[in-house]
Amino acid sequence: MKKIIFGIIILGLVVAVAGFWLWQRNSYSKSALKIEILGPNEVDIAQEVDYVVKYKNNGDIALEDPKLIFEFPEYTSASEGGGQRQEIEADKLGTIYPGEEKSFHFKGRLFGKEGDTRTAKVSLSYNPRNLTARYESTTTLTTLIKSVSLSFEFDLPTKIEAGKDFNFSINYFSSLDYPLPNLGVRVEYPADFEFLDSVPKSIDKNSWDLPVLNKTEGGRIDISGRLSSDVKDQKIFKATLGIWMGDNFVPLKETMKGVETAKPNLYIFQRINGNDQYVATPGEVLHYEIFFRNIGEDPFEDLFLVASFEGKGYDLNSVKTDLGQFNKSDKSIVWDWRDVPKLKFLGNGDEGKVEFWINAKADIQVSPNERNFVLKNNVLISRIKESFETKLNTKLAISQKGFYQDEAFGNTGPIPPKVGQPTTYTIFWQIRNYYNDVKNVKVKAVLPFNVNLTSQIFPETERSKFTFDSQSREIIWNASDGGGLGAGTGLVGVPLNISFQVVLVPSANQTGQTVPIISEAKITGEDQWTDQVIESSSPAINTSLLDDPYNSGGGIVQ
Repeated sequence: MKKIIFGIIILGLVVAVAGFWLWQRNSYSKSALKIEILGPNEVDIAQEVDYVVKYKNNGDIALEDPKLIFEFPEYTSASEGGGQRQEIEADKLGTIYPGEEKSFHFKGRLFGKEGDTRTAKVSLSYNPRNLTARYESTTTLTTLIKSVSLSFEFDLPTKIEAGKDFNFSINYFSSLDYPLPNLGVRVEYPADFEFLDSVPKSIDKNSWDLPVLNKTEGGRIDISGRLSSDVKDQKIFKATLGIWMGDNFVPLKETMKGVETAKPNLYIFQRINGNDQYVATPGEVLHYEIFFRNIGEDPFEDLFLVASFEGKGYDLNSVKTDLGQFNKSDKSIVWDWRDVPKLKFLGNGDEGKVEFWINAKADIQVSPNERNFVLKNNVLISRIKESFETKLNTKLAISQKGFYQDEAFGNTGPIPPKVGQPTTYTIFWQIRNYYNDVKNVKVKAVLPFNVNLTSQIFPETERSKFTFDSQSREIIWNASDGGGLGAGTGLVGVPLNISFQVVLVPSANQTGQTVPIISEAKITGEDQWTDQVIESSSPAINTSLLDDPYNSGGGIVQ
């Protein structure tokens, strides 16, 4: 019995020793693999960072089927593409033998604001040889964006008159060696700020897209608006310059500016041709009256008033003013306190006025995409500036001509016309619309009692828009077919024309006369920009056919 017990004890010791030897042989600690990321602790924005990933097998077991995953920091642009997460599979890494070390480079550019931190991460997973368990070693490197070599700031006055229009700018400039694409600007306004306009045009009053910004390049955004704040109210404007990375807007630079609203001391307003809200027509004379009133407590003395003009719509050769001095080179009129008594002394509640006359241009040279014109004038007095915009109506023109010799229909009958015998003529209408979009455009004319339409109309597409009332004898061409005509219609692209044929049978009492063929043509349309009805006309046509160079027989009825 004792021998049996002794044998069991010996067997147990053998099994224990063998188990311990096998556990030692198959155990593994992932601390045997050293992995690290080498790179800068601080960078400038958009500076290319070379992340060096190094690993070394410090153990005595080979590591098989390795897989390395490198993750760039958030908002990094990888220099060689491949996205934020880059993987290196086992077929490129191979087995990592004891003592073996390797390094890999990952290059990218970091984006963000000054003071932001960006963290890169790497992981290496593997199977120690003869073990089924899979291990993973990870490490990170955090880098600080120390500087952003971009200038971004407001050009905004510290005091603004409540309720008055004012202008301010956002200026930007790059000192980076790397060009910045996909830039944008976002602006946060005070709650009671009313956005009016900007140059360049905004996307949604708060956002702008910018062109590629290269080194030593810059630009500006000009914004106009008004604040309806109470007097001495403090307001904050904030703007962010950022870069679009996919669907993410990544801020690069921020600026803030506080302003204080102040009570205005001078009130400036104007009238044109006696109207506070005037709409100008090309070619007409505009009589400007500029009023200035002291609404403060203290008087003003020895003032100058300057009115200046912007845009293409003014005829600067037509300026007339009694007391002001016009300088054509800078497009301005100056009134001196020596010539205008109210500029010499303007007491509390006093009001003064200056006036001038200027023509709106009859013809403005426009590019194909220009429309919605305004006449803009600026008034400056005692550091207070007001800008006024006057909408300009479009110029909608109809040209009416008559022919006997033409290629459209081929007219027949005696020339000169004879009593009781029919002679046909071609009437040609052409529409031109210059500056603004118009809708509901119609052309009307009246036929005399002895003139009628034939069935000839060209082009055929206009037939459905062409009507004739046999009672009133009025012709109507609904040229826009209930829709609209764009600015530049008839000036660029396909002309807007119609030709139709009429037949005249002269009566006996018309012998020895030139007789009418069609009345003057009148065109009307609704200006989409100014909300005004625009009208113009083209002269009536008689048998003299002044537009037909081949009418050698004359127009006197025989």
